[in-house]
Amino acid sequence: MPVSEAPYKRKYEHTHARGSEAVVECSFCGRRLPRYKTFIITKGFSISDPTLRKQIDPKYLHTFRRKYYVCPSCARFRGIAQPGKSVRKKHREI
Repeated sequence: MPVSEAPYKRKYEHTHARGSEAVVECSFCGRRLPRYKTFIITKGFSISDPTLRKQIDPKYLHTFRRKYYVCPSCARFRGIAQPGKSVRKKHREI
């Protein structure tokens, strides 16, 4: 799984009108949220055996890929997105 660049900046951009965005379901926890808030992962596998590749029709090779929508909390938990470390100001005692 590709890891997004750290520090992770939470910048959500709405589409044309709020409330009319497509709502998708997180592939891991089932939470429903707007698509612009999700991390999109494409998973799949490729067949490296040349004899097996010849036996499978080429038009079915693309069906081995699947698109996953991941909510921000699952993305942080599974290491897909790494949150930036917050910089805390040190309090000085006077």
